[in-house]
Amino acid sequence: MTRETKYYKGSTDGKQPLSNDPLKGVADDYDLIVIGSGLAGLTAANVIARAGKRVLLLEQHYNYGGMATWFKRPGGHVFDISLHGFPIGMKKTCRKYWNQEIADSIVQLDGVRFSNPQFDFETTFDREDFTNKLVNHFGIPQETVDEFFSHLRAMNFYDDNHETTGELFERFFPGRNDVHRLLMEPISYANGSSLDDEAITYGIVFSNFMSKGVYTFAGGTDVLIKKMKQELVKNGVDLRSRVQVDRIVVENGRAVGVEAVGRRIGAGAVLSNASVHATAFKLVGEEHFDADWLQGLRDVRVNNSSTQVYLGIRAGETLPWVTDLLFTSTRETFDSDSLCDLHGESRTFSFYYPKTRPGSDRYTVVSSMNAHHDDWKDLTDEEYEEAKTRLAEDSIASLERYVPGITEKIDHIEVATPRTFEFYTQHPAGASFGTKFEGLPYSMNLHEQVPGLYHAGSVGIIMSGWLGAANYGVIQANKVDAWLHSLQEVNA
Repeated sequence: MTRETKYYKGSTDGKQPLSNDPLKGVADDYDLIVIGSGLAGLTAANVIARAGKRVLLLEQHYNYGGMATWFKRPGGHVFDISLHGFPIGMKKTCRKYWNQEIADSIVQLDGVRFSNPQFDFETTFDREDFTNKLVNHFGIPQETVDEFFSHLRAMNFYDDNHETTGELFERFFPGRNDVHRLLMEPISYANGSSLDDEAITYGIVFSNFMSKGVYTFAGGTDVLIKKMKQELVKNGVDLRSRVQVDRIVVENGRAVGVEAVGRRIGAGAVLSNASVHATAFKLVGEEHFDADWLQGLRDVRVNNSSTQVYLGIRAGETLPWVTDLLFTSTRETFDSDSLCDLHGESRTFSFYYPKTRPGSDRYTVVSSMNAHHDDWKDLTDEEYEEAKTRLAEDSIASLERYVPGITEKIDHIEVATPRTFEFYTQHPAGASFGTKFEGLPYSMNLHEQVPGLYHAGSVGIIMSGWLGAANYGVIQANKVDAWLHSLQEVNA
């Protein structure tokens, strides 16, 4: 570690006292109020605003985007939060529900690499290349591979099939831990699912990637969210950040608005992009739900969280081409649960070259590991700093295997943990991927408990990631639109 290298210990919580009222100029009522600005909330707001409705979006943080966001640090560093690989379907979603400019900025990754004791190779991460790898590298019969892909393609989340992903793999590739690693490891990083989760949580996401490979947004998340904000404003959405919503107002059994910053604002409908648990228990209140429904929601498990190590490369330094996305591990065999180990041997490196941010000559690397909140929540301040330092040092040591000498080029190191994500996003336990699959019906059907109240976000695993969140926003926006039309008919 060079003398210039530092661990950034400062923090800003985005809740500093403001000199002005964040709700200044806000109307007394809207057709829809959206709580939270993750990609589901942003997309839902845009869909409803395009339909000619009056929309207010309230975000507790100073940045929009939820987990799809960024931060800047001294020295010219810009870091994107989370892994930004998504299927080609994101182009269609952005073209249809945002604009052509945003869709045109979505580009395919040039490289995805696996490097572990069982195999080491580059892949285009699509069906053609995975078929080739499974047949020619792993020796799986062609007909087995074709049947496997056909089975996945036929899956949908309405199926009543409780086979686990592990059982699915054993059915098609019995005893092949190396094949299970190839198929499962990247999806575990993409949505937090494991071999013990229902196969549908794997199959739909994997099939989406197999269509055309992995894509990202050229320009960085800051540019994407800026363009989305411009589109929202153009369509008439009233955007307000640094606004903590205290309560969703329910009267006569129906959601009729919110209370925030000492004000009550009315609405024909409310869509929450907060977690489904926080929405029901904190923002609404248990008295507005059926007891059996509430118990079912309590039993819904939140998904795992993440850790990330952000590595800023000193201005003027360069990195050789390695790959865009590197799934690496020193673990001899695959165990999906071990991906969340506090001191695990597996991590994913996202390499941000100048091509990622056209016009920039800077390089950054982000190391990501899945994590359990319980491993971090009770650490003392001293233990917490020690754990973060060890995580950074382990990540850099792993990276040195692929980029010898990179330690000397790093001048900024910062670590995010489940406690970090919990603080900034207010997600229970810092969950990166919402809830497990059993949470999906509670999210999708929230309006059946409280008419006029809807939920969208990273939930149920298959509705996670950039594409899943955006499309879920569309699904719920269509329900909101139908509800608002019904209100118009009643009031006509």
